[in-house]
Formats: sequence, structure tokens, C-alpha cells
Amino acid sequence: MYVAAKGGEKAIRNAHALLAKRRRGNTNLPSITLDQIAQQLTLAVDRVMAEGSLYDVELAALAVKQARGDLIEAIFLIRAFRTTLPRFGYARALDTARMLVRRRVSATYKDLPGGQLLGPTFDYTHRLLDTSLGVADEAEGVADQTDQAGEAEAPVAMPRVTDLLGQEGLIEGAPADDGSEPFDITRAPVSFPVDRSTRLQTLARGDEGYLLALGYSTQRGYGRSHPFVGEIRFGDVEVMFEAPELGFEVSLGTVQVTECQSVNQFKGSATTPPQFTRGYGLVFGQCERKAMSMALVERALRWEELGEEPGAPAQDEEFVLSHSDNVQATGFVEHLKLPHYVDFQAELDLVRRMRAEQAAEMKEAAE
Repeated sequence: MYVAAKGGEKAIRNAHALLAKRRRGNTNLPSITLDQIAQQLTLAVDRVMAEGSLYDVELAALAVKQARGDLIEAIFLIRAFRTTLPRFGYARALDTARMLVRRRVSATYKDLPGGQLLGPTFDYTHRLLDTSLGVADEAEGVADQTDQAGEAEAPVAMPRVTDLLGQEGLIEGAPADDGSEPFDITRAPVSFPVDRSTRLQTLARGDEGYLLALGYSTQRGYGRSHPFVGEIRFGDVEVMFEAPELGFEVSLGTVQVTECQSVNQFKGSATTPPQFTRGYGLVFGQCERKAMSMALVERALRWEELGEEPGAPAQDEEFVLSHSDNVQATGFVEHLKLPHYVDFQAELDLVRRMRAEQAAEMKEAAE
């Protein structure tokens, strides 16, 4: 338990005032608007929505502004706000086969139905600073025309690559949706072992950097996994909800998501012929690195189900899932900044006493 020291409230108020001043910056410059953040820092906003477990562009932009660009702090703010929202039910599983695709690439097929759709991506850019971005657009109308020309065709639905493999029986079947309510990690504590729904929920809101490191480890031999990217797709998916009082599904609107399905080799078993297996990642917004990392780790965690040998960090379910949440990790690490005066004095007295006892023993031995 931490007890506030006398006079601390005034210092905290002053710290808040200083934070607001630093957030605002030079008052001779215009304040950045939420629309600017939402429209021009889209990938930051998408990450906050994904790891904050709340799809709301405006609130995510507000959190980014309030946090001065610290995305983990912004995620914390969104999580805190999310706890105040009522829960009136669970949506149906998203049908990503009907996604209106804005970007779609496959590393397994060069030519596939619907084709490759590069869309907005850094994949083919030179990593050179573009100094022209430091100058305000002189002709915004021209930029708008360019944007419209770049997205002349409306997003369309495209078949999934894994469905093409499934037609030949070359990849394991996708898990069926039985329509039951999933375990909700935001409303009940997780106990191990977990089912697929719980595993995917935890990974979906896990820290991107953490999952990236674990995914990378599986490619370097800690898990013997180096898959093909069957497909990465980013686009709009309709959210369907079945209201009990209506008895039929209604559309709640659309959300933008990134989906990654990896294709992994599997030698088969006594009951299963050789075939490919899946790794799966799905996150809010355009978060490809996160979705790919999620797919790598999700596949590694399936070792027992597929009769493989464990041994790598990314295969340890309790270790992976218990440490993936950046809000929990931040709280536990940053609590070290809080007062520990009493604890430290106790440790200090103990070390002094042990040193004195050791010195006495050494003196006695010398005599």
C-alpha cells in the first residue's frame, strides 16, 4: 500500500499543469486537431484501437493527443474508457471472405483470383527521408485528385488463398463457428490451458513489439517455424449482430481489419495425411506487422494440438499470454517509480547488519 505524503497533492497538480503545457507546445503554432491525427497518423490510431480493444477512430485520436504520442499510454487511456461502456451482446464471427479488400498480397501465389492488390504500403519505398513532407502542401486540391485516382476502383470481395488450398484438401480446415458466446478476457480472469478464442483475443490485444520479437524467434529456430504468408488482406468487414428480441441478424456497420493467414508445413500423423497448417492473426485497422507476428506466435502455440515437440519460448502458452499485455507490463514496471522508502530502508538495514556480522566474523577468525 502506498500512502501519500503531506503536500503531495499540490506537487501533483503542478505536474499535471506542466504536462498540459508540454502537450500544447509552442502556442504560436496551431494546436493539432483530432481530424489531423485520425487522417494523417492513421497507423498510430489503428494500433491504439487494436491494442486498446475499442474500435473508435475519434477516441483513439484523442488518446494519442492526450498521451503526447506515447502509444502505450494512449492504449491505457482507451482501455480505461472501455471499462465504462455497457455490454449488450456479442457479434457474430466476422466473415473475412466477404471483406471489401483495400490491400491484399500473397507470398505463395503470383497469379491468383482477384490478383495482388498492393494498396497503401511501405513495402516498396526507399527508406530515405522525404524532406518535401516538411513543407505544407501548396495545392491541396491536386493532392486530393491524386488520392482519388489512386483509389479509383471501389474495394471488392476476393477469395481467400487458404480457401483455394482447402478446395484441394491441402490445408487443415478452418475451425467452425459453433455460435456459442466466446470466453471474454476483459470480464473474467484467464486460466490455463486456454481455448482458441481466448488465445486469439489475448494475442490480438497484445503488444506489437513483444509479439514481433517472439515471432522473429520462431523463424530463427526457437520453434522450428518458417512459414509462407498465404495472404495478408486489409479492408472493410461488416459486423453482424443477432438481437434475441428480433430473431435475425442486423448489421451494426463496418470495421477495417487486417487479416494474416500463414501456411506451415506439417508432416502428418497416423491419422492425418501430410498437409499445410494455419497460423492466424486478425487485428483492427491496418496493422500488418502485428497480424503477421500474431500468426507466427499463434501457430507456435499449437504445438501440442499438432503433436509437435515443445521447447521454445514462443511455444510456452502461459509465458507468452501472461506477458503479452503492454498495459499490465507498463503498470508493473512503472510502479517501481512510486515510493518504496519503507521497503528500501528495511533492505538497507538488513545489508548493513549482514556486513557488520561478516566483519565481526572475519575479525574473530583473524584473531
